[in-house]
Amino acid sequence: MPRTQSETSTRRDQLLEIAAGLFATKGFRNTTVRDIADAAGILSGSLYHHFDSKESMVDEILSTFQEELFGQYDEILASDADPRARLEQAVRVSFDAIDQHHSEVAIFQNDAAYLGTLDGFGYLAERHAQSREVWMRLLREGVAAGVLRADLDIDLAYRFIRDTVWVAVNWYRPGGSLSSAQVADQYVTILLEGIARG
Repeated sequence: MPRTQSETSTRRDQLLEIAAGLFATKGFRNTTVRDIADAAGILSGSLYHHFDSKESMVDEILSTFQEELFGQYDEILASDADPRARLEQAVRVSFDAIDQHHSEVAIFQNDAAYLGTLDGFGYLAERHAQSREVWMRLLREGVAAGVLRADLDIDLAYRFIRDTVWVAVNWYRPGGSLSSAQVADQYVTILLEGIARG
């Protein structure tokens, strides 16, 4: 019997989840359509009933995830919270993304540069620039409000936050001994209060 639209949608979601896991662990370039089909227990040709290529799969994986993430960033920027609270919220949202979308974050961290050379993936560079502006704005507002040091090098602080937050995808494991909230708590403390004794 033909599949219902709901069944087809569910199967697509399952295939995307399988592909995301493979892209994250093996790398996009090292993952073949056959790898995805084998992991899903179907023939390679059957995959093309749902997607026309592995590029279209990774595009859907990344664009859906980033739309959600940047929607949350936009809410933070639009909130009435004070600058320090907004900065903390952005850190927590980012670590939550690593927890809830581990594969998607790993793909972006490991393969965005390569994917950006392919047709249709120019938005990845745009998202990178948008992310930079989110953090730079939060830092500038923190300095202006006096909750961050006046002598802070904003660009250097942004690079520190970017690298230390997102590289966590390489060691953080969902379901491990530390929750994403616990990691975020420690990170916020280190970021805003330092590690030296007062």
